[in-house]
Amino acid sequence: MSQPQTSERLAEIHAENIGGIDDTTVSFSPGVTALTGRNATNRTSLLRALMGALGSDRVSLKGDADEGRVELTLGGEDDSIYTRTLAREDGTVVMGGEPYLEDSEGADLFAFLLENNEARQAVARGEDLREVIMRPVDTDAIQAEIRQLETQKRDLDDQLDRLESLDDQLPDLERQRTQLEDQIEDKRAELDEKEAAIEDADSTVDDTREQKAEFEDALDDLQEARSDLDDIRYRLDSERESIQALEDEREEIRTELQEISEAPAGDLSNIDVEIDRLREHKQSLESTISQLQSVLQFNDEMLEGDSLGLQQALQNTTDSGSTDEGALTDQLLAEEGETTVCWTCGSEVERETIDETLRSLRSLREEKSHERNDLRSELDELTTKRSELQADRDRRERLERKLDETDREIDDRESTVEELTDAREKLEDEINDLEADVEALEAEEHSELLDLHKEANQLEFELGRLENDLEDVIDEIETVETDLDEREELKEERTEVQEELADLRTRIGQLEAQAVEEFNEHMQTILRILDYENIERIWIERAERTVREGRRKVQQGVFDLHVIRSTDEGATYDDTVEHLSESEREVTGLVFALAGYLVHDLYETLPFIVVDSLEALDSDRIAALVEYFEEYAAYLVVALLPEDAAALDDQHSCITEI
Repeated sequence: MSQPQTSERLAEIHAENIGGIDDTTVSFSPGVTALTGRNATNRTSLLRALMGALGSDRVSLKGDADEGRVELTLGGEDDSIYTRTLAREDGTVVMGGEPYLEDSEGADLFAFLLENNEARQAVARGEDLREVIMRPVDTDAIQAEIRQLETQKRDLDDQLDRLESLDDQLPDLERQRTQLEDQIEDKRAELDEKEAAIEDADSTVDDTREQKAEFEDALDDLQEARSDLDDIRYRLDSERESIQALEDEREEIRTELQEISEAPAGDLSNIDVEIDRLREHKQSLESTISQLQSVLQFNDEMLEGDSLGLQQALQNTTDSGSTDEGALTDQLLAEEGETTVCWTCGSEVERETIDETLRSLRSLREEKSHERNDLRSELDELTTKRSELQADRDRRERLERKLDETDREIDDRESTVEELTDAREKLEDEINDLEADVEALEAEEHSELLDLHKEANQLEFELGRLENDLEDVIDEIETVETDLDEREELKEERTEVQEELADLRTRIGQLEAQAVEEFNEHMQTILRILDYENIERIWIERAERTVREGRRKVQQGVFDLHVIRSTDEGATYDDTVEHLSESEREVTGLVFALAGYLVHDLYETLPFIVVDSLEALDSDRIAALVEYFEEYAAYLVVALLPEDAAALDDQHSCITEI
């Protein structure tokens, strides 16, 4: 993977009152830039200033200043300027400005590789590497997106199931249409025969107009009454079917309501109170962690020698007779067992005492971080439970409203049935009277012609009913065919949703697998390049373990780091990280960070990698490691001692004055 295409742009950093820096401006050419010098020359302060302009909060204000500022200019056709401001307010340092990154979590883990970088430290301390590599991944957002897509897929499945049932109905509808068309054809032929018979009867019988008109009027009235009766019977059947369907629906609603457990009224309130309490506790922990981080960062800078002015003042206070800068540097770099000036009280203490205190503080920060992670899990669990209870409550309210609406609709339809029943009975009585009138007319002369008219009217009525039924069937067929035309589009949409779901469900696993692959590949290459004796391989294996998330136990992926060594006789055996040399641990930690940089595609958004504290490696190995890392970032800025910088290729930039 090559470095991003920003390699022709010159970068310039200007820092005021940052760390141990009063005021400085430094330019970085694309490629490797080595900050060369002894300790206490503000190299780490400059790296932190650069990190601050890029977005990190791990930058400190100069101890004797109230305000500080960093400005990063990336050259090109249009210069881009990024800023980070620091101001002391009410005893705390407030940060502002417009840095390069909005969110620096991934960069802090995998691109800003100072001595206390979490990725490097996680390897050195044998901590959970999987948790570190997956920290920038918003798993909650992925789970929410999965739930939304699952709902969308269920809706599509329901629609497709409905279309499948329509597909089964279509042949029956086609058969109904054919049968109705045949019946209409037969009925029309029968009507034609009746009309021909009437015409023949008209030509042979000299019927009076009045008698014929009276009979036809009687038949029309009878036909209209029968038509009205059929309509009422049809409406009654429809209403009764609707009532039956509504009663079935009501029963389903009642069953569904019984299945929903009604949460006690106080549950949601109690959960809200508990969530608020946990959030306050989490904020308190985060504040404590932030304070611990600031304390550790300040002390790290003091140990690294970047706050020279404060150290000079302390030195003058404790030993006014010694002002030689070389002596001061020697004191600041005192080996274990020697003494140095404590920057909190000004007295001389053993360096090991300060280191032990810092180790305790780091352990406390780690403990608070684990406690915060447990709180996050418990908050997630409570938030999910609250959402489920709210969803059940909302669903119950919707069902109860729907049940009330269904009851009202059943009552309305039952009232309609009663009204229609009364109307039917009245019509039946009216039809009986009309039939009696028609029969009386039939008893008069020319009853044969009257019979023909009566039969013809009945045929016309039946024909009209068949034609209406045919129109209904044709409309239903057209509706079904229109719906079925959408089926392919729905299937394509469901396929896309399924693929997206599969991708989301496997995204975390894919990231884990990619991280392992990147680490193992680069580690194998680095070991070959650096030629460590008797180390055959250092590699990560993915495994599944039962871990606790809040109050639950779940299966989660873990990364097991394996070290394979070889004996003088050529045999291999498993070793542990604890037995690696300091140089080997540092290299492993840096390669792990590089794997994170590549897995999270930071090279696409962040063209910088910064590195310091490589003194555990010899000069030749530092040079080889720098050459290897250079491939993956447009700008690689590394702090080196002069003898280590001398081993680098002459083409690399070297900065000796800050």
